[in-house]
Amino acid sequence: MIHLTNISKQYGSQILFLGASFQIPAGTRTGLVGPNGAGKTSVFRLITGEESIDSGEITCAKKTVIGYFSQDVGEMAGRSALAEVMAASARTMELGRQISEMEAAMCEPMADDALATLLERYGEAQEEFEHRGGYDLESRAQTVLTGLGIGPEAYDRPAESFSGGWKMRIALARILTLNPDVLLLDEPTNHLDVESIIWLENWLSEDYKGAVLMTSHDRDFMNRLVSRIIEVGNQTVTTYGGNYDFYLREREIRREQLIASHRRQQEMLAKEEEFIARFAARASHAAQVQSRVKKLEKIERIQLPPEQKTIRFEFAEPPRSGDDVVAMRDLAKAWPTPEGGEHPVFSGISGLIRRGEKIAITGVNGAGKSTFLKVLSGQTEPTSGTATIGANVQLGYFSQHSMDILDPAKTVFETVSEALPMATVGVVRNLCAAFLFQGDDVEKRISILSGGEKSRVVLATLLARPINFLVLDEPTNHLDIVSREILLEALQGFAGTVVLVSHDRHFLRCLVNRVFEVDHGQMLSYEGDYDYYLHKSGREALSEPLPAGQ
Repeated sequence: MIHLTNISKQYGSQILFLGASFQIPAGTRTGLVGPNGAGKTSVFRLITGEESIDSGEITCAKKTVIGYFSQDVGEMAGRSALAEVMAASARTMELGRQISEMEAAMCEPMADDALATLLERYGEAQEEFEHRGGYDLESRAQTVLTGLGIGPEAYDRPAESFSGGWKMRIALARILTLNPDVLLLDEPTNHLDVESIIWLENWLSEDYKGAVLMTSHDRDFMNRLVSRIIEVGNQTVTTYGGNYDFYLREREIRREQLIASHRRQQEMLAKEEEFIARFAARASHAAQVQSRVKKLEKIERIQLPPEQKTIRFEFAEPPRSGDDVVAMRDLAKAWPTPEGGEHPVFSGISGLIRRGEKIAITGVNGAGKSTFLKVLSGQTEPTSGTATIGANVQLGYFSQHSMDILDPAKTVFETVSEALPMATVGVVRNLCAAFLFQGDDVEKRISILSGGEKSRVVLATLLARPINFLVLDEPTNHLDIVSREILLEALQGFAGTVVLVSHDRHFLRCLVNRVFEVDHGQMLSYEGDYDYYLHKSGREALSEPLPAGQ
């Protein structure tokens, strides 16, 4: 369907692609992966024509409709949520208007030639209208909006009244409703809760028939959907058959094979160069020497890609807390309303959080998960009941707002140093490196960091402190897969207690040993890991990802 052949693209001195080729066949599901700055977003922009290639060729089947969802949602004003979603299908709506006009015109008398021309135009318009899903456009828009968490009661709300995260959902609904032949999705699961992610998985798997090319930091989402991986990096593009887990294994196998081939080539080159050096001055060997020189000149040298450095940081053992970390008794929280009343969030919660437990807080969007963590960590007072912190408990709290209290004028190194006032420069640098701030990156000022980089700074300072109880609200937001794996490994080795909210199912599956589900103002406790919770709660849609290679 879309073919990129021998493409090259360069920004200044940075070469993104040099003679790279790949394709997006019709109906395929493809994951786009690679380190930050390797060119993933550029691939999207090249396909949509927002950027041009320096050389090579991009070909696309005639009349192919491409939908591109990016993190830049643009302005939304003057329309309701539903109208905003349908506005992206302007061509479809225009075709519908033309079809109605032509149907009206056919009722009027006209010459045979004019009627034949009109019927031809009518047939072409009707074919395109049907191809674009015009006959069920509004119902499709409603279905998609509802699936992404914006129900019928919010269809007519002005789009500008929604927060940034909800505007992202409207923008995503816009592209999905377009029903394009090719969907380009840049981090579609950002700002979605688990229920919306599951709906999107099912919609892409069962209802959408076109091709998908996507980036995602959600490992489970990628594993469940894609059957191909396109990796960008080192100025080239490499295609793998299989899902994300298969790609990781296959990449390692290919790298080992490349290292072995490189070693054999180096040994051969060394022998040839030794022969040339030994006999270069001898006339009797001149022909052999020249022959081997020419042979070496023709050999294409195997280049090893740079190895991504990962540094392990041994976190200090936190002080031991008492066995009872938090005792909750009839805990309730209600927020005041503008009318002077109260909006209840949850009530009657009693239970015990024990030392060493790693607990996930689950529930639908708006169930009160973040409010519960705020009460637990003392960020807000309960309306009634108590949450008693146990003996020798040192609490650390992370939320998306934690990034707002970073000093924008300070560097990464200065910020981390403040959390470890007694540590040496080497220890601070190692901690920074463990959270992917290596070399000159530690001198970056907080003001220029991305959301993911700020999250890593806050998490590094939190895990470096003598804390034995971590309360984490969406710590995986903004983090790429590599950063999530680093955080996961750090928390797996953390000897204290953890309570967290996350929409990353792989993260929860690998970490937690207990689950609290907030549901209709109540809390249910599941005394087992995340898979146990999925089984017992009947949420089979959230079960194990597909086997690699499916």
